Amino acid sequence: MDTNVFVAAMLSAKGSNRAVLRACLSGKAVPLMGAALFSEYEDLLARDNLMKECPVSSAERRVLLEALLAVSTWVKIYYLWRPNLPDEADNHLLELALAGHAAAIVTNNIRDLRGGELSFPDLRILTPAEFLKTLRP
Repeated sequence: MDTNVFVAAMLSAKGSNRAVLRACLSGKAVPLMGAALFSEYEDLLARDNLMKECPVSSAERRVLLEALLAVSTWVKIYYLWRPNLPDEADNHLLELALAGHAAAIVTNNIRDLRGGELSFPDLRILTPAEFLKTLRP
C-alpha cells in the first residue's frame, strides 16, 4: 500500500482509500512493510501542513500506523532493482513489492509506477477501487 493511499485514508473517513486500510486491518489483505516505506509513512503523518485537515489526531494516527504495522509483513530488501521510475522516490515501493512477492501495489499514482525501464508483468499496479474488487466479500 503506497503512502498516498494511507494518507488519503487518514484525511477522509469515506472512500476506497479508507476501505483498503480497513481491509488490511481486518485481515482481508496483507500489506507489506519495509524500512523505506515505514520511514515515508512516519514522515508524512508528522507533517502538520499535510495533516491540518485530518479528522484524526496525531496520537490516533500513530495508533493506526502501529495497528497497520501489526498486521503487515516486514520485508527486508537485500538488493536494489532500480526500476528507474519517473519519480525516483517510488523505486523503493516497487522493490518492496518484488522482494515480498506482492500480487499488487495499491496506489493512487498508477501512471508513475507503470513507467519504469524494467517490466514486471506479474505485478499488478492497482488503484484502491480496483484492488477492492479483487477481495473476497
